[in-house]
Amino acid sequence: MLKLIRAFVAVFVAIETLFTGLAGGAKFTKIEMPEIQAGEYGQYVDPFIGTGGIPWTCGMLSPAATVPFGAVRLGPDTCFVGGAYLVKTNTSGYYYEHGHIKGFSHSRLSGTGAEDYCNFRVTPAIGNNGPAVMPYSHSNEKASPGYYAVYLPSVGCLAEMTADVHTGVHRYTFNTNKESHLFIDVTSGTADTTSTDGFAEYDEKTGIITGGCILHGRFSDRFEGLPTYFAAVADKPIKSCTISGEGTDCSVDINFGALDESVELKIGVSYVSAENALLNLKAEADSLTFDSVRENAAKQWEERLCVIDIDSDDDEIKTVFYTALYHNMIMPTNFTDVNGEYLGFDKEVSVADGYTYRTDMSLWDTCRTTHPLYTLIAHDIQQDCLKSLVEMSEAGVGVLPRWPMGAGYSGSMFGDSANIMITESYLKGFTDFDVETAYESMKYTSENPVNKSGRGCIEHYNKYGYIPQDLAGNEESVSLTVEFSWQDAAIARLAEALGKTEDVERYTAKSMYYKNVFDPETKYFRARNSDGSFVWNFMPGMTSFYDMVMIKKFANCYAEGSARQWRWNALHDIDGMIELFGSKEYFVSELEDFMEDASFSRAALDPGSGFWVGNQHDIHTPYLFSNAGRPDLTQKWVRWTLKNRFSSDINGLDGNDDGGTTSAWYVFSALGFYPLAGTDQYWLGSPCVDSAMVTLSNGNTLKITANNQGDKNVYVKSVTLNGVKLDGVYVTHEQLMAGGELVFEMSKTA
Repeated sequence: MLKLIRAFVAVFVAIETLFTGLAGGAKFTKIEMPEIQAGEYGQYVDPFIGTGGIPWTCGMLSPAATVPFGAVRLGPDTCFVGGAYLVKTNTSGYYYEHGHIKGFSHSRLSGTGAEDYCNFRVTPAIGNNGPAVMPYSHSNEKASPGYYAVYLPSVGCLAEMTADVHTGVHRYTFNTNKESHLFIDVTSGTADTTSTDGFAEYDEKTGIITGGCILHGRFSDRFEGLPTYFAAVADKPIKSCTISGEGTDCSVDINFGALDESVELKIGVSYVSAENALLNLKAEADSLTFDSVRENAAKQWEERLCVIDIDSDDDEIKTVFYTALYHNMIMPTNFTDVNGEYLGFDKEVSVADGYTYRTDMSLWDTCRTTHPLYTLIAHDIQQDCLKSLVEMSEAGVGVLPRWPMGAGYSGSMFGDSANIMITESYLKGFTDFDVETAYESMKYTSENPVNKSGRGCIEHYNKYGYIPQDLAGNEESVSLTVEFSWQDAAIARLAEALGKTEDVERYTAKSMYYKNVFDPETKYFRARNSDGSFVWNFMPGMTSFYDMVMIKKFANCYAEGSARQWRWNALHDIDGMIELFGSKEYFVSELEDFMEDASFSRAALDPGSGFWVGNQHDIHTPYLFSNAGRPDLTQKWVRWTLKNRFSSDINGLDGNDDGGTTSAWYVFSALGFYPLAGTDQYWLGSPCVDSAMVTLSNGNTLKITANNQGDKNVYVKSVTLNGVKLDGVYVTHEQLMAGGELVFEMSKTA
């Protein structure tokens, strides 16, 4: 079956290559493209990393122009020849292996497995031709933080994009004596999705075009759609503006006549109203040229990227590092208009008082790495996210979302991952949010079946101490049991911090339920039925991905992986988990086998059942060796992963980035430490940079030095913080935030 899938993909890539140069009479002569204008740190960012490779294991990223944590991510929507979207390729709207562009839309999710947004797509056209799919060549394509450009030979047009928080700015330079058009697809969507309730209006007196629709993407359709609005204004006179259709097929044809110079189109976006979209546009870009907006975008990126200044003789490391840091600053999305208004989970317009309301949080993933990174270097973003999550719970159904997208519960993944993020933040000193409301929501969903909660089968979990496979309608009984235990441990930790002693005992006990699905004979977490028996069809090397094409299911009790990949997941009780294996030696031996069984190549067609850093539930496993007394193996495998599972190629990530999660693994590990999610601790690892200066959110600086670091010198002889030797497995958040110097003495031997 895998051979058939591989052949299927190969056929379409071959077809794409064959027809790309034929469609539209395109001639891919390399032209002189605009120069990249990136700053000291932005020069090392390559937005094309993670945009190509095997569709389902690529980074799912886009080179779209955006500013840090902006609402607008303006970039190309690509497709196969003829506009076909026949296999699940890049869900961000862009896939490097595609050879055609449908147009340029204003937002997208970053690095996820879900297709959504891609709203208000703009497509250039000439003469009497309507909007058409346009071939393009990567040799005539460029991108840098806040900027994207591509030459489109079939319409003789250079298309350039830049952005501010809520505003996308286009510049089109046509090379034709025919009439130049820009079409706005008001009801555009990603892949094969569309939008409804489309409308548009043109004010001939002011030249302003406004409109809107209700998005129905893979996530937004789960909460009855996301209202979206725009306001557009051009810097050249409009010869005519024709609005066609409504409902699910609404478009605007802007005719500028024959142009002998470029035209700039500014489009403000809002999820509140068309009036707010215009307000956003005027506040951010009304009097500015394309070049001024582009300069401001690059400046905003420099202000964020400069918080970590690394030193390395290897430019590949610099490129991968700063691109990874960049990818961590695309989402969460600023959902707050310039007047403070936002659309809440109750579909009502509210005002964010003293904070910025943010959404699009891939919490099941980002709670592990991305949000811990914000606690160090982006306090403002983390604080906003905490307040936003509580507000979502109150405006929604009283449940903290596990994957908030736009103005609703996406329902993606499972469990209460917000528990991990909130508890960790509170333990790290984030107290300026309504923690009591958050805590009560955490408790309630741990005890009761609740609509929109990620705690499916919670009644069975509480009754049996695990989720029986024969009662689990959603089937992922082992994964749910293990994750629920982790999330109950977070409740216990937060209860302790809040002085709620009775709750500490209850949720500590519940956090041990993960042991109830551990089979002492096979030493794996296994599915059990309600009578206590382990399910017979156990094959630890079988993944749930194989199950998708199997008649008989062998791994449906595991989510997105195998028994081997879920074997190491009691992050709240690592010592207790190791004890289940019988000895540290056996644990280390099995973990070493798991690491050695990683796929032969990065972002492989079949990642297998071994270590896969792009798979969130086993992303932490190299660090577990330290807890079993083998920090040398942690150092060995961390450095192996840094070198072999990340690169500057288009498939430079070993799986989906999931809102920056995989990229954050690289940022932390390259610096020499890694967060134990749900706590205030960080594992010590093995840095691959020579040194780094980290500007912490509290204004302190942390200097990291790796003496004698090199490709072969991956082992750590000693670590000191401000001259004091660190002998344990961890360093704490408080220790790091105090600043000073963290020094690693590196060696060729363990």
